[in-house]
Amino acid sequence: MSMLGGTPVEHGEKIADFATYQGAQQAVSQLIQSDIPARDIQIVGHGLRSIETVTGKLGYAAAARSGAINGILLGLLFSAIFVLGTPGAAIQLFIGVMFVGIAIGMLLSLVSYALLRRRRDYTSVTQVLADRYEVTVLPSSIHRAREVVGRTSAPVAPAPAPVDLSTPPQYGERVDPAPSPAAPPAPGPELPQPGGPDAGGTPRA
Repeated sequence: MSMLGGTPVEHGEKIADFATYQGAQQAVSQLIQSDIPARDIQIVGHGLRSIETVTGKLGYAAAARSGAINGILLGLLFSAIFVLGTPGAAIQLFIGVMFVGIAIGMLLSLVSYALLRRRRDYTSVTQVLADRYEVTVLPSSIHRAREVVGRTSAPVAPAPAPVDLSTPPQYGERVDPAPSPAAPPAPGPELPQPGGPDAGGTPRA
C-alpha cells in the first residue's frame, strides 16, 4: 500500500465485494493475469478502524537493547566501509568499529526514550483494518473485468441425485422419497337430477 503521489482518489465501478483484504488481493491478481491494466484497478476499504496491539513495556533497558541491535547494523556498515577502504586493516579495527556502532545506537535510543517517555512508555504494533473491501475497475475495462470475476466465482452446487429405493434402507438411515405424481381428484357425491323421483315432489303420471 503506497501513499506516493498525494492523496489517492477513488475511481471506477465496483465489480466485487470481499470481507477480507486477502480475498481482494486474489481478485486483483486474477484481473492482472487476464490482462486488465493494473492502473485501472483499485481496492477500496470501507469502515476503516485502527487497532494498536501493545507488545511490551518500554524502559531504559528495553531502549538500550533496541539501540544495541540497531547499532550492530550500523557497526557492520561502518566496518565494511573501513575494510573496503583499507584492505590491510587489522581485525582489531573491524571489532573496534563494531563496538563504536553499538555504542552510538544505544546512545541514540536512550536519548530518544528520555525525551518521549512521558508521552509513551510502551511498545506497540498498529494495524489498519476495514469491514469490507471493494474491487473497482475503470469503465474502459469494466466488461472484461466482470467476465473474469464471474468466471472465477464459486460454482453452483449440483442438484441432489434421486434416491434409489430398489434396495431397502439400513437401520437408522433416513430416506426422503421423491414426491409422487398428483392423484386425480376423488369423485364427489352424485347430485339429484331435476324432475327426477328424488327432486322433492311426487313423480308425474
